[in-house]
Amino acid sequence: MASVNKVILVGNCGRDPEVRYLPSGQAVANVSIATTSKRKDRTSGEMVEETQWHRVSFFDRLAEIVGEYVKKGSPIYVEGRIVYRKFTNKDGVEQNATDIVANEMQLLGSRQGMGAPSGGGGDDDMGGGGGGGAPRRSAPPSRPPAPAAQRPAANKPASGFDDMDDDIPF
Repeated sequence: MASVNKVILVGNCGRDPEVRYLPSGQAVANVSIATTSKRKDRTSGEMVEETQWHRVSFFDRLAEIVGEYVKKGSPIYVEGRIVYRKFTNKDGVEQNATDIVANEMQLLGSRQGMGAPSGGGGDDDMGGGGGGGAPRRSAPPSRPPAPAAQRPAANKPASGFDDMDDDIPF
């Protein structure tokens, strides 16, 4: 039986990335990402906001991209896998830690000073690492309305596919 270990986070970066290089030359960037959820408190009936902090590590070229473009407060989309580890702290006490090892990243929101639309275009390095970032979706080019002769006949039953373009993006 196959197993899956996949984490998707959409949140805000809590601090500037720390980029360092391992002795092998491999780049590593560490960030904290805050995710927030809201729920209704059972006793008071008030909306309660809960924030969870996630330690996320990026490697190789993706780490360099994160170090260059991600800043404290940046909205970010991350895909990766969860890793549990044990370590001994400086006082000799064994502790557990949960980390996310990212394999894809997408900056969200507008690019400051660039006037570009949210999540969009321009610098291809903004996508992920490895197999690419989160899918980029762009608006199809605008076209003038089709002349009446090209529109489907009004008495033809609607299948829901009559208005689809022949330009399939895959």
